[in-house]
Amino acid sequence: MKKLQFLYQLKLIPSMLDQSNWTEKENAIVQHHFEVLQNLQEEGKLLLAGRTLNTDPMGIVILEVDTEKEAIELMNNDPAVKEGLMEAQLFPYRVALYKR
Repeated sequence: MKKLQFLYQLKLIPSMLDQSNWTEKENAIVQHHFEVLQNLQEEGKLLLAGRTLNTDPMGIVILEVDTEKEAIELMNNDPAVKEGLMEAQLFPYRVALYKR
């Protein structure tokens, strides 16, 4: 079965755009979020993850999985999403070009 690709976009909730609102709790959530993404990469399910560096940042996660249901579950179980720190939106996606 051919793998499917999905992109999920992450946006911080508005109150977290101000760095002064961050506590150890939010920092721990983001650290866990990063660790989960690293695990997905090791499992071969994560193609790319990153964020923009502007004042209203967004992140993207590109997955390669068996089903849309799996992509939705991975997105919804992302610690940053699950803990309400970020909002996420899923899109079907296909990588066309990339640097090897």
